[in-house]
Amino acid sequence: MFRMTVGSINKLILWGVGTPRTMRAHWALHELSLAYETMPIGSRTGETQTAAFSALNPRQKIPVLQDGDFTIAESPAIISYLAEAYKNASMPLLPVGHNARARWQEWSFYITAELDATLYVIRRHSGLSEIYGEAPTAVDAAKTYFVQQLRYADRVLSSDGPFLMGDDFTTADILLVTCLNWAIMRDVPVHEGCRAYLERVMSREAYQTATAANLATQKK
Repeated sequence: MFRMTVGSINKLILWGVGTPRTMRAHWALHELSLAYETMPIGSRTGETQTAAFSALNPRQKIPVLQDGDFTIAESPAIISYLAEAYKNASMPLLPVGHNARARWQEWSFYITAELDATLYVIRRHSGLSEIYGEAPTAVDAAKTYFVQQLRYADRVLSSDGPFLMGDDFTTADILLVTCLNWAIMRDVPVHEGCRAYLERVMSREAYQTATAANLATQKK
C-alpha cells in the first residue's frame, strides 16, 4: 500500500491507480499537500468487481475517494470536492467569485463532456476493441472532433494563460492536462499552444509526485 505522509491527518483513502482519471485525484491530493492512503487497484483487473469495492461504488469504477464516512466517485467530482473541502490559501484550486466560479465550471464541463468523452471513444474502439469492437471510422472521427474542440482551449491558453483561469491554477487544469497526455498517448494531434502549456504544468512538483503515486502497485 502506498502511503502519502505529507500533513498530519490521515483519514483520506483513494482507491485506484494507473489511469488518467485516477491521476487527477492523486494530483489534487498532492497539490493540496494532503495525507492519504492509496488502495492501488487497477481498472479491468477484476479488483473493482469485489464485494468490498462494489459496496463503495456500485458502478465498479475507479477512482473512489473515502474521506471518513463520506465516499465519492468520478474524478471531476473528487477533485472538486477536495478543493472545496480542503481549501488552501496558498493553493486554492478553485476560483473566487460567482463569475469566475461559473467560468471554471464551464471549463470543467467542456473538458469532461467534449474532450474526455471523445477520447474514451478512441480508447474503447482501439485499445479495448476486444471488448467494444473495432470501429476505425468512429476512431478517426473522434480524433478529428477532439482536435476541433481543442482549438478553443489552445486559443485561450495562447492569449490569456498561463492557465485556463489566467494566473490561477485550478482543478480545470488538472482535467485538461490529463486529457492532453491521454490524447498524445493515443496519437491524437495536440496544438502547439497546448503542448507548451502541458510542459509548463508538468514541471509542477505536485504533478511529478502524483505521477509516482499513480504508478504505485500492490505489493505481493
